[in-house]
Amino acid sequence: MTTFVDRVELHVAAGNGGHGCASVHREKFKPLGGPDGGNGGRGGDVILTVDQSITTLLEYHHSPHRKATNGKPGEGGNRSGKDGQDLVLSVPDGTVVLDKAGNVLADLVGHGTSYVAAQGGRGGLGNAALASARRKAPGFALLGEPGDLQDIVLELKTVADVALVGYPSAGKSSLISVLSAAKPKIADYPFTTLVPNLGVVTAGSTVYTIADVPGLIPGASQGKGLGLEFLRHVERCSVLVHVLDTATLESDRDPVSDLDVIEAELREYGGLDNRPRIVVLNKIDVPDGKDLAEMVRPDLEARGYRVYEVSAVAHTGLKELSFALVDLVGRARAAKPKEEATRIVIRPKAVDDAGFTVTREEVAGEPLFRVRGEKPERWVRQTDFNNDEAVGYLADRLNRLGVEEELMKAGARSGDGVAIGPEDNAVVFDWEPTLMAGAEMLGRRGEDHRFEAPRPSAQRRRDKQAERDEAAQEFDDFEPF
Repeated sequence: MTTFVDRVELHVAAGNGGHGCASVHREKFKPLGGPDGGNGGRGGDVILTVDQSITTLLEYHHSPHRKATNGKPGEGGNRSGKDGQDLVLSVPDGTVVLDKAGNVLADLVGHGTSYVAAQGGRGGLGNAALASARRKAPGFALLGEPGDLQDIVLELKTVADVALVGYPSAGKSSLISVLSAAKPKIADYPFTTLVPNLGVVTAGSTVYTIADVPGLIPGASQGKGLGLEFLRHVERCSVLVHVLDTATLESDRDPVSDLDVIEAELREYGGLDNRPRIVVLNKIDVPDGKDLAEMVRPDLEARGYRVYEVSAVAHTGLKELSFALVDLVGRARAAKPKEEATRIVIRPKAVDDAGFTVTREEVAGEPLFRVRGEKPERWVRQTDFNNDEAVGYLADRLNRLGVEEELMKAGARSGDGVAIGPEDNAVVFDWEPTLMAGAEMLGRRGEDHRFEAPRPSAQRRRDKQAERDEAAQEFDDFEPF
């Protein structure tokens, strides 16, 4: 059974905002006491938060679909709906959040670090909030916005000070088990270690973490074996330790060639050239291993490596190795820039920034003007198109924003198609420039008399159809000589 997962695809859905309420206050002797519809509640967010007590993404491997709660709708009596509850998902330290295209959205390092993966929708305003001196009793309310839907990828990169790299069965698991309190599975066959192991080492007054990275063989950076799955765990480590097997039974291998192969894979993976390295010649408790270690040590030292001969079984040379790692870890920590408090940068929008664009498109030979912008698209989502008064209010808002003026500048004529929103989810209507601000010119509640006149585009279609019918009739009545 899988107990360690370091990459999952997560489908998160934020909560929808609650709808606003259209209500009129009624009491004895006051049948129409004014609008008192409350606002809808905000939908809950989906938040990823680092929890250092968690070491795997296994929970999300089994349950990849997560959803926050919706906001409650508003009620009469000026009662606002309850906000949806945020959904907080705990992830291990070192989790990277990516989109489906592989772009990094967040790098979560440090206990308590959080990222809003999906934002809840706004609640709709009730008719009490929409009332004004010119619109004293609105017969409509705004709808709540839907919450965000996101497909994200979580990748875990182990956060450790030291990484043990090397061939399978080189003794990395044995070494981490004697340097720390970690108890990894140890056996005498390749690929015993199928997941990274993490241990905590205390040397004098210094405490550091050490990780055993499995599966590095020739071709690991191209996906051969298990290397590509776990090379990412080396990225965050400050020091690399090459664990070389001096007692291998394979005739075509030796410590120097093993080192060259692993270094080639690290270079191919990229981004690790500046990490300090130490070479550990392991298994010197074996007589042939001791002789081979003494033979290759001068060659390795000539390359500039600090070489240590150890035996995880006999506990030989471990103290010298541990304090050497303390020295390198201390230097790496001292070289890191000091953490500073997060600076909050405020970038207000320009005063004359309308926040929308109008572009002309051709669809089936007919002009279509597409309006894109945060405000117009949000207002469309909040509009109840079954209510004429709500549609009239939308028209007023778009007019005040300057959409009608921009449509005229773009060459739009009465009856041309206008789409608000992206191609896959847009609201399309026939533009009528006479539909101007003035929602105060209303008849009964919920109605707008401006919609009673026939639309120009519909009239043009009827005229064209009449012309075609007349031409067809003339053809039928034609009698050849």
